[in-house]
Amino acid sequence: MTNLAANLVATAGRIPDKVGIRLDQLEVSWSALHRAAAAVAAQLRAIGVAPGDRVSLILPNVPAYPVAFYGTLLAGAVVVPMNPLLKAGEIEYFYEDSGAKVSFVLPDFAEEAHKAAAQTGTRIVVCGPTGPAEGQLPEVPADEVVLEPVERADDDTAVILYTSGTTGKPKGAELTHFNLHRNAERSAADIMQITEDDVIMGCLPLFHVFGLTCGLNTSVQRGSTLSLIPRFDPAKAIEVLGRDHVTIFQGVPTMYAAILNHPNADQADTSSLRTCASGGSAMPEAVMKAFEEKFHCQILEGYGLSETSPVASFNMPDKPTKPGTIGRAIPGCEMKLVDLEGNDTPAGEIGEIAIRGENIMKGYWNRPEATKEAIPDGWFRSGDLATVDDEGYFTIVDRKKDMIIRGGLNVYPREVEEVLYTHPDVLEAAVVGVPDDLMGEEVGAAVVLRPGSTTTLEDVQTYVKERLAAYKYPRRIWSLDELPKGPTGKILRREVRPGVDA
Repeated sequence: MTNLAANLVATAGRIPDKVGIRLDQLEVSWSALHRAAAAVAAQLRAIGVAPGDRVSLILPNVPAYPVAFYGTLLAGAVVVPMNPLLKAGEIEYFYEDSGAKVSFVLPDFAEEAHKAAAQTGTRIVVCGPTGPAEGQLPEVPADEVVLEPVERADDDTAVILYTSGTTGKPKGAELTHFNLHRNAERSAADIMQITEDDVIMGCLPLFHVFGLTCGLNTSVQRGSTLSLIPRFDPAKAIEVLGRDHVTIFQGVPTMYAAILNHPNADQADTSSLRTCASGGSAMPEAVMKAFEEKFHCQILEGYGLSETSPVASFNMPDKPTKPGTIGRAIPGCEMKLVDLEGNDTPAGEIGEIAIRGENIMKGYWNRPEATKEAIPDGWFRSGDLATVDDEGYFTIVDRKKDMIIRGGLNVYPREVEEVLYTHPDVLEAAVVGVPDDLMGEEVGAAVVLRPGSTTTLEDVQTYVKERLAAYKYPRRIWSLDELPKGPTGKILRREVRPGVDA
């Protein structure tokens, strides 16, 4: 039987009293999580949710999330994770597109969910911190709880994860029970070597594929403790690192930068910290080196997408790591570079990353044309441009869509950003193309400067100009208090708008 929820049943049977999920003083053992999820599965069944039906989760990182997630899977239904910050119109689209019958929400987000449900008929289930609130679902006798998962096939859909929709409406990537089980296994065993003695920092949102697979599903599979933070805050993260003796930290680059630059960083107790994993976007080398030196840990950078469950490549701890790269393809996965026609690119040249293997999604929900476009020949086209060395280590150059063409010359924003991040007074940077009558596109840079810094934007511009070819340095540069970020803290270049140059 393949049902992903079988991992929870096995772990609860093996170490029933061990703390599985922690949120500050609230602790949930593996057996308690299993019982709570089994009750939810029975309640869903009682209101007519059948195997294959879709159930939405609009929940932050609280214990109710794993309860509803695994309860839905135990019942054989499909989980549709959603960002709690979505508004009614956005929620309505996801409800309508997925056909969600039920939606678990916290009270803070219930108003928007109810507005959306009025148009779709989705049943809203309001939750407390640990599961459905009293009276929201019918009571089920103890002997009717669903302790054993409904049987599912390898390629049955377990989760529909909606992509960010950079081109048109978001599409739902269908990830199977097998996809998610194997990717969590690879993440735990092959990459981070996680055991039940580990404590994983749960600051990545569980509605995002990185936090879902590498945080929640990996913890459940291995029996490690997942210490949740409902919404990332560097001060809280520093507190939890020491308080809970965190051994595994998983985050996106902006999280590492926020902790590194926080006033409390010098007081952080990271004595238990063993391994850090970074993904979601390219980690600036300057941030990686400074974090590793300050906190005496190793950062392993990897790569993946919603469509790849997510992990596709990683710097493995048992092999040489190469800072600035996304490592090599993980076991069970192949990666190569292709040109626009799908031909393999010659050695040393930039190409689009193509991926195939056990981690590739089943397809986009109800989007056969989009699926064919993304996986035309069994290889998933990532949209990311990279190079690969003779040892198989890939280096991301940029998103295909983010490349700037200045006067016919290609400028890769990440290369410019790497230089910006080496400036001591630049905390964050995003490089984007700005329309230009003469050049077609001009290189623009939005930066967040260190508070109290006397550095001017002209100083920063000169700094980059001295370190890059003349056509690459930003002719437009402006300062922001904060850069636009997605739910994981990933900087969203597509939302950076040209500001006023100082």
